[in-house]
Amino acid sequence: MSQAQLFTPFQVGPLHLANRIVIAPMCQYSAVDGNMTDWHLMHLGHLALSGAALLTIEATAVVPEGRISYGDVGLWSDENEAAMARTLAAIRQYSDMPIAIQLAHAGRKASTDLPWKGGAQIAPHNANGWQTVSSSHLPFSPRDNAPQALDRAAMDRIRDAFVAATHRAARLGIDAVQVHGAHGYLIHQFLSPLSNRRDGAYGGSLENRMRFPLELFDAVRAAFPADRPVTMRLSGTDWAEGGWDIDQTIAFSQALESRGVAAIHVSSGGLAIEQKIPIGPNYQVPLARAVRSATSVPIVAVGLITDFEQAEAIIGTGDADLIGLARAMLYDPRWPWHAAAYFGAQVKAPNQYLRSQPSRFRNLFDA
Repeated sequence: MSQAQLFTPFQVGPLHLANRIVIAPMCQYSAVDGNMTDWHLMHLGHLALSGAALLTIEATAVVPEGRISYGDVGLWSDENEAAMARTLAAIRQYSDMPIAIQLAHAGRKASTDLPWKGGAQIAPHNANGWQTVSSSHLPFSPRDNAPQALDRAAMDRIRDAFVAATHRAARLGIDAVQVHGAHGYLIHQFLSPLSNRRDGAYGGSLENRMRFPLELFDAVRAAFPADRPVTMRLSGTDWAEGGWDIDQTIAFSQALESRGVAAIHVSSGGLAIEQKIPIGPNYQVPLARAVRSATSVPIVAVGLITDFEQAEAIIGTGDADLIGLARAMLYDPRWPWHAAAYFGAQVKAPNQYLRSQPSRFRNLFDA
């Protein structure tokens, strides 16, 4: 049997990946004042033993008001940095898996309750709530408090906060930074004509709507060490009439390519409550394929990828270069082990677990 493409090595800029499986960022809503807790140590440490090629820390807010919820991880303070350093130090004792971080600002989708408490937006005058901001004075939902439209000074402060968080990530030894431009959060709010109704240099035309997102990317890229990659996550479409679509995504991706983006993670949706998503296996793969065909940037495909053969086909047919797994990894944190066993491949496992893999370590299993 020829080697499965899923288990061939790959380069993202200067970063070497042992295989094509990357763990996508997944919010845990379990931080305290932006500080990682023991839950994050347990959760991320568990995934760092999975045999995937890269682990990405959940959406990490660059300012307190950029959090989706009061339980989000942040990287705006020394206390946040120290809590993350503690978590990373523990993980790195037992795993050499590269670790990335997704830096984010939720914009008008901020100030929400925890998902298991309903996830509704919390009004600014209530406990755990605050005033949100966005590209324009348009709420995500008619039930939500309207955001404040950012002026140039506020945009500069957010840009500087992304830079400061990037410097903190570099000090922490993070291997890669991903800028979150998807799922209806602040960068996506600038990109989409459904949420960006500005006049002037940052609204209207596609070129203008891309301007601030590109400024943010440029600032993060300049702040992170040149020998470590900066990637971006995008929604390939809003799945809503008159919204952000794949043609605009391609234009933005080409602009990112010219600025040195190391990879693009193609997701979709999250900006408009009227979205109509054709959810099913591989439903986002055509978006990844379109961006890959129009650029030379490595592309990550994600979304309802659960089957081993399904993932292998996406890589083997050239639809994407990497497979992003999120909920599949929560359901089966040993998904890469099981896929490797299925294809007769190998992934790295800790010595303490070797006897659990009879096909590879039969003598230990039989001991």
